[in-house]
Amino acid sequence: MGETDRYSEYKLPKKRLTLGNDGNALVALFTFNVIFFLLLITIQVVYFFLQSNQTAFNTQIVQYFEMPAQLSKLSERPWTILVYMFSHTGVMHILSNMLWLWAFGYILQELTGNKKIIPIYIYGGFAGAIAFILANYFIPPLQPFIGSASLLGANAATMAIAVATTSLAPQYRFFKNLNGGIPIWVLTLVYVLIDIAGVASLSAAYSISHLFGGLAGFLFIYLLGKKIDGSLWMNSMYNWFIHLFNPYKPATKNRIKETVFYNAGGRKPFNKTSNITQQRVDEILDKINQKGYQFLTAEEKDILKRAAED
Repeated sequence: MGETDRYSEYKLPKKRLTLGNDGNALVALFTFNVIFFLLLITIQVVYFFLQSNQTAFNTQIVQYFEMPAQLSKLSERPWTILVYMFSHTGVMHILSNMLWLWAFGYILQELTGNKKIIPIYIYGGFAGAIAFILANYFIPPLQPFIGSASLLGANAATMAIAVATTSLAPQYRFFKNLNGGIPIWVLTLVYVLIDIAGVASLSAAYSISHLFGGLAGFLFIYLLGKKIDGSLWMNSMYNWFIHLFNPYKPATKNRIKETVFYNAGGRKPFNKTSNITQQRVDEILDKINQKGYQFLTAEEKDILKRAAED
């Protein structure tokens, strides 16, 4: 059974991950997007009161948030390849992206915990940025406009979340009371069509960028099924940075029980069957929320399986 099969077949007990949980990665993505949006809107309002036009706002402020397609300009503002995927200047732009991000991100985080959603988001944003640059350089009709072409918004990153969620749990259904429910792939198809239609009149580079973001989400789940977790290095780097100046950072020592008993020639001294209690189930669900289902021990998976059967 592969990694994706295990996620799609497993049914969590009724406890749900909510937006109020501590360390909620989905909330962190929302927060970054909202902060950047409010910052840009506040500056735009100041420009309005100073009688400055939209062009002045774009050339003096937005250029430091949007990612330019021209490499010479990108070399002057390299941070924009990351910042652009959290930045919006239109209310409808950020509202639509955040609604789709919540719809798919909630399911993805419920299945994998907090460790996957941000890496997938960033991978999708990077893939969209690279595709946008390549499209403007290699598609002849776009080449004359490369000096003014730029990318702004979370579309490619959100597309990665949507496709990753669909690839991970293709049997997931919405509104199950309505004739068995609506498959998640139908919602994903609607989202892709709406997104592509919204940018089709602007430039083919935007459509290509968003689709490559979705491709990054698919590749992440595909490699996860091959036991290649693309989020490990990113999470390790984050933990290293967080604990860099922490004198009380947790030690990475093996527990005596694991070293002496469970690593002794691959033999376990005895088999044990744990009692199922609500407290124990809650602890396991919290572990899923923080790390993901694949980090559960065989004993913890057995407890959840027996709890679901009961």
